[in-house]
Amino acid sequence: MQTDPLSTTFSALADPTRRAILARLVTGPRSVTELAEPFEMSLPAISKHLRVLERAGLIARARDAQRRPCRLRARPLKDAAGWLERYRTLWEGRLNRLDAYLTELQEEEKKHGK
Repeated sequence: MQTDPLSTTFSALADPTRRAILARLVTGPRSVTELAEPFEMSLPAISKHLRVLERAGLIARARDAQRRPCRLRARPLKDAAGWLERYRTLWEGRLNRLDAYLTELQEEEKKHGK
């Protein structure tokens, strides 16, 4: 079953190891060995994480002689941020209205001596 790109992005981002790998790629391309360095897992395990990120379009891998440098691809992250932004705006508005309502209730209580 094929899933939509946004679901694939969020699924890939659900794992803390994959998020940490993306954070390391922010500074520029890195080899698989460099990406695996801080993790206590095998290179094949890191490669599985990289395949998930690559399928989600979050990274691109190139071939440079013996190296396979990975680089961050920002487009899926931008799409996810755009989707989240719509809901952030919605919930901020709702929470602001709730805050105003609660402030109004507190002022009414003060007026009536409660």
